[in-house]
Amino acid sequence: MANNKQTYQKPSPQTQEEALKIAKATQRPAQTKEQTKLIAQGIQKGIDQYKKQQKEKARELSKRLKKASRHTEPSVQEEASPSEAIIVYRQHWLPWLLLGLTWLGIGVDWLMR
Repeated sequence: MANNKQTYQKPSPQTQEEALKIAKATQRPAQTKEQTKLIAQGIQKGIDQYKKQQKEKARELSKRLKKASRHTEPSVQEEASPSEAIIVYRQHWLPWLLLGLTWLGIGVDWLMR
């Protein structure tokens, strides 16, 4: 019954091709086809195991991110609301002062003529 839980899935054709390419690339001159096939199967199992580990890590990371986002969402929403009401746009007084002085100078110059 323990074996029913861990059923071995047939590897994808891409994995088989990739494993065979790697096995052929590292093939020794006196190596038989059967030996190359066995090496390819070993590489294939390694690739499958690596993929399973990566999927497991991705699932675990997804769970952690989901859990972390659940904890941070309420506090972010609470902080965002008050900050929107506090925003006040203010302009500096210096440009307005310079504009006024410029118009005053133009007015005085116009009156002197």
